[in-house]
Amino acid sequence: MKYYIDQPNQGGKKRGVGRVIIFIAIITLATLWIFSSQAQAERIKDLTSVTGVRDNPLIGYGLVVGLNNTGDSNSKFAGQSLSSMLSRFGIQTPPGVDVETGHVAAVMISAELPPFAKQGQKLDVTVSTLGDASSLVGGTLLMTQLMGADSEIYAIAQGSLVVSGFGVNGQDGSKVQVNTLTVGRVPEGAMVEREVLASFVRKGRMTFNLHQNDFTTVKRMVEAIDELYGKGTAEAVDSVSVEVMAPKDPRHHVSFLSLLENLEIEPAAAAAKVIINSRTGTVVINNSVRVSPAAVTHGSLVVTIKEGEQVDQPNRLAGGETLEQADSENSAEEENNPMFLFKGGVSLDQLVDAVNAVGAAPGDLVAILEALKRAGALKAQLVVL
Repeated sequence: MKYYIDQPNQGGKKRGVGRVIIFIAIITLATLWIFSSQAQAERIKDLTSVTGVRDNPLIGYGLVVGLNNTGDSNSKFAGQSLSSMLSRFGIQTPPGVDVETGHVAAVMISAELPPFAKQGQKLDVTVSTLGDASSLVGGTLLMTQLMGADSEIYAIAQGSLVVSGFGVNGQDGSKVQVNTLTVGRVPEGAMVEREVLASFVRKGRMTFNLHQNDFTTVKRMVEAIDELYGKGTAEAVDSVSVEVMAPKDPRHHVSFLSLLENLEIEPAAAAAKVIINSRTGTVVINNSVRVSPAAVTHGSLVVTIKEGEQVDQPNRLAGGETLEQADSENSAEEENNPMFLFKGGVSLDQLVDAVNAVGAAPGDLVAILEALKRAGALKAQLVVL
């Protein structure tokens, strides 16, 4: 189909400009229609990460000074480190004399170097005691080198600590403490000194990795990209990775990646799973879990599950159609007759409601779920933490 703008008094150049404007408008409307037609869609940036774009952990060893007699007492780390530091300033400690470390604590410093961090940018650091220091409140971290996994120095940390904990000690030995006093943070306490060379385009392709591997989601992602940019633009590697052809001009890589990560797709439904924490009694069930007909007895609790369907037969002369609908009922009886009857397609949330109706403890629910799984009635993966 061709679109023309009738401008008899204008030149051919202006008619060409009009055609381009209409073409751009049609492409824009088509793109909006693609986005709006996807129910419960999520952006690619929320579902994936890009190969080459990641944080790098940093670690270092240093000293915190200025403590109110809450530093290391029996630890040798602080004394040795303090003597070594003082020697750099021309101060020699007498041989055999222990350095007072009540106001000093040996600490480990950790930080995350974000992708594409440049020299001079600031990082937050976490400071944790290494010895037997009881508190870091009021301390100051001295200049510390932060190294990466390759033992190269990437940042320098220094600054006053912020400790969220609070503690009070009484003369009779009583003690009140809130939160942890031996871990603190220095906001923007490190400065980047070395950049990490990273590239999100390798051999002319960008690679997206799903946070949760799923073949269906990968397929939908490839189809969405190909529908917008042409068939063959994206290629599925496995259930996690999707490779996308990058523009030949490197100046367009950032803008192209921005368009891709804001493209919306509808992720596939998660696999049926039941997560059980046997220590705390926590049970998490997703919406895909189903239970086949079964009868369970646990102590004084009896739960019966059945499936059934209700047929709705309308007047065919009026053009109606026969429909099948699930018919579910939940009923609770007294303790002398704790039986629950389900009719229809039973989901696991109905079973949980039945167990909760009689006040069953979380441990009872965990035992019932494990028994259902062994009997083959629980249509889900059972994960016990």
